[in-house]
Amino acid sequence: MQAPIPAAAPTAEPAPFAPLSAADKRTLLWLVAFSFFMQMLDSTIVNTATPSIARGMDIAPLALKTALTSYTLSLAVFIPISAWLADRFGTRRVFWLAILIFTLGSLACGLAQNLWMLVAARVAQGFGGAMMMPVGRLALVRAFDKSEFVSAMSIATIPGLIGPAIGPLLGGFFSTYMSWRMIFFVNIPFGIVGLLLARRHMPDYRGPRHVPLDLAGFGLFAFGIGGLSWALDQVTDANYAMAAPAALVASAMLALYVRRSFRVAAPIVDLGLLHVPSFRVAFNGGFATRLGVGGMFFLLTLLFQIGFGYSAVMAGLLQVPQALAMLLMRFFVGRIINHQGYRRVLMLNTALAGILVMLFATITATTPVWLICTQVFAYGFVMSLQYTAMNTLGFVDLAPAQASMGSSMTSTVQNLSMSFGIAFASLLMAIFLHGNNQAVAGPAYIDAFRATVIVLGAITVLSAAMFARLPQRAAG
Repeated sequence: MQAPIPAAAPTAEPAPFAPLSAADKRTLLWLVAFSFFMQMLDSTIVNTATPSIARGMDIAPLALKTALTSYTLSLAVFIPISAWLADRFGTRRVFWLAILIFTLGSLACGLAQNLWMLVAARVAQGFGGAMMMPVGRLALVRAFDKSEFVSAMSIATIPGLIGPAIGPLLGGFFSTYMSWRMIFFVNIPFGIVGLLLARRHMPDYRGPRHVPLDLAGFGLFAFGIGGLSWALDQVTDANYAMAAPAALVASAMLALYVRRSFRVAAPIVDLGLLHVPSFRVAFNGGFATRLGVGGMFFLLTLLFQIGFGYSAVMAGLLQVPQALAMLLMRFFVGRIINHQGYRRVLMLNTALAGILVMLFATITATTPVWLICTQVFAYGFVMSLQYTAMNTLGFVDLAPAQASMGSSMTSTVQNLSMSFGIAFASLLMAIFLHGNNQAVAGPAYIDAFRATVIVLGAITVLSAAMFARLPQRAAG
C-alpha cells in the first residue's frame, strides 16, 4: 500500500484567489460559455454529415461509429487528469492549450483521408475538449461564490445548448452544398478567437502542486475503458475472435484499477465517492440511462437519410426541435426539481424518456413532418430535464473538497456512457440488419431502426428503477 503523501510546507500552497470584479466575472462567464459552445457544436455537427463522410471514404455509414465514439471516449479518458493539470500549471495555460489542441485537431479532421486518420484526429479533439470544459467549469467554481454559482452555470451552459440546435443543420448544409470537411474547418475561426480571449481574460487559478499524478492508475483506467469500447466495436463488426480476449484484458485492467484506487493517496478517479448514496445513484443511474439514449442522435440521422432518403439539410432541420426543447426546459427545470424532488422526477422522467424512445418506432416514410418534429421536440424536452437532474443530483451531498473530483467523475461517466451508447446502438442495428451494413437501405433499414429503438427504450424504462434507491431525504 502506498504511504500517504506528506503535506506540503505552507509556503508551497497557492495564495488565496484574488476576487474578480463584476466585469471580469462577466467576461470569464462568456469565455467559458464560448468553450461550451465549441465543444457541443462539434459533438452534434458530425451526425448529419455521417452519410456524406461515409461516401467520401467509401465505407459503411455504421462504420463511422468509431469516429463518433473515439471523440467521446477520448473525453472520458482524459477528463480525469484535467483538474490535476489545472492545479499544477494554472487554469489560464491549460485552458489556452486545450483550445489550441482542439483547434488543431479540427484541422486534422478536415484533412483526414481515411477512417483511421479521422479517428486519430478525433482523439486529439477529445483531448483538447477534455481539458477545455472541466477547466472552464473549475474556473467558474473558483471565481463565483456559492450563491452565484448556479446562476452562473445556467448562463454559461445556454450557448452550449445552442450548439446542438444549429449543429445538425450546419452539418447538413456543409455536407450538401460544400464539403463534409467544412464541418471541422468551421471550428478554426472559433478556436482562434478563443485563443485570444483565453490569453487575456482567463484567470490563472492554481491548486496544491504536491499532489502526484497517478500515471499507473491512469494507464489502467484509460486502456481498460478504451479496450472495452474497442471490443464492442469488434462485436459490431462480427469479429468475435478479437472481441472476447480484448474484453477480458480490458476488464482485468479495470479490476486492477479499482483495487489500486483504494490503495493510493490520490487516485485519478476516486471511487470512494461512490460511498455517498446520492452520488452513487446518479453515477450508476446516469450510466444506465445514457446507454439507452446515447445513440439516438446517430440513429435518427441515419433513419432520416438512409431509411427515408431525406437530404442532409432536412435531417438536420428535423433535429433542431430537440435542441430548442432542451433550451426551453432550462427555464423550468429548477422549479420542477425543487417541487417534485430528485427521486420522483428521475423515476418518472426516465420511464417517460424510454417510452418516447420506443415511440420513434412508429415513424414511417409517410409520417407528416410536423408529427416527427413534435415527437423530437417532446423527446428533447424530457431529456433536458433528465440530464439536468442527473448532472446535479451527484453534488447534493458532496463536501466542498469533493466537488472537483465529483465533477471530473461525472463528466467522465457522461462521455463514457454516451460513447458506449453509440456503440451499443450500432451493435443492435448491425444485429437487426443481419450484418449487412453496407448495402441495406430503405424499408430494411427502417425495420432495423424500429427494433433497435424498442430495445433501447426498454432498457431506459428499466433503468428508472435505479433511482428508486435514492435516500428519502433526496426524494424531495
